[in-house]
Amino acid sequence: METMKSLNYLRAKKKVEVLKQFYGHLAVFLVINTAIILVSAKVFGQGDVRFAHWEIYITTFFWGIGLVSHAVYVIFKLYFRNNFLSRWEERKIKQFLEQEKF
Repeated sequence: METMKSLNYLRAKKKVEVLKQFYGHLAVFLVINTAIILVSAKVFGQGDVRFAHWEIYITTFFWGIGLVSHAVYVIFKLYFRNNFLSRWEERKIKQFLEQEKF
């Protein structure tokens, strides 16, 4: 019974870590891309401020693709676990726990 509680705790901890990594990725995305867009649009420099040029948004676009991929991974990991992978994971955890006993 105690083993099941610890396994459930480890699974929950792993989910929290995956979610925490995504939130970190999202925060860095927002801060860095806001700065890139503002500097590229010459908000802090001399001249006309220009947000209409597509070149300003290239980094945001491609990094956004990576962020969406990360979000899909997180959603899959948290909500749509594959039964095969979870059963394999269970067996491996039990195997390693039994090896630790001896």
